[in-house]
Amino acid sequence: MTERLLNDFSTRFADVEENLKRIREAIAEAARKSGRRPEDITLLAATKTVPAEVVNHAISLGVAHIGENRVQELCDKYDAYAPVDLQFIGHLQTNKVKYLIDKVSMIQSVENERLAAEISRLAVRAEKSMDVLVEVNIGREENKSGVLPEKLEDLLERIAVLPGVHVRGLMAIPPARASEAETMQFFSKMNQYFVDIGAKRMDNIDMHILSMGMSADYAMAISAGANMVRVGSSLFGPRHYQ
Repeated sequence: MTERLLNDFSTRFADVEENLKRIREAIAEAARKSGRRPEDITLLAATKTVPAEVVNHAISLGVAHIGENRVQELCDKYDAYAPVDLQFIGHLQTNKVKYLIDKVSMIQSVENERLAAEISRLAVRAEKSMDVLVEVNIGREENKSGVLPEKLEDLLERIAVLPGVHVRGLMAIPPARASEAETMQFFSKMNQYFVDIGAKRMDNIDMHILSMGMSADYAMAISAGANMVRVGSSLFGPRHYQ
């Protein structure tokens, strides 16, 4: 590793340390304001485009959960990661499930029965159970993945009977151009779905995780009921796409 690269990593390591401290403080404050404990909120570091060395530094600081958005990037970095809970949080094509089934603990972006069925098939073959979250297209955006809210319960009922798949909760990403007030409304609606479905106690459906909120709005999401937030650029700095 060249001296310049070492210096670049040293700077990024210091930035991650400072950013993580600030994020943990913000999470703790938002949790307390919502009547919960800081430890009730799971911080998942979104690691898209972030070098494994930088991610490993965050892991050394106590980050216990990371999420990759792209299958190829996950596979490329997988062997370089320190021991950590690795989840998949991006859009997933059915034909790429095979690359993840033995590498991740959870797939957060299940949006239809076909994808769930493929996860089921490969999980059964691997003799394991895959935790999943069902992604909801809360903003009804045509170019965004996720099940529409009115079709959510039907999809959950269809997934519930699949072997090797365990629904642990819901995930959503509000429209990027929504105002703060609109974003809060989307978060509140998601929390209501989460609570209502949990109250129905559907077989093989556990509403334990509500994953919503990213770098720009994770504190707001926590105030609305999220118990997992996916933070990337606020932790690692601006993304550098190749």
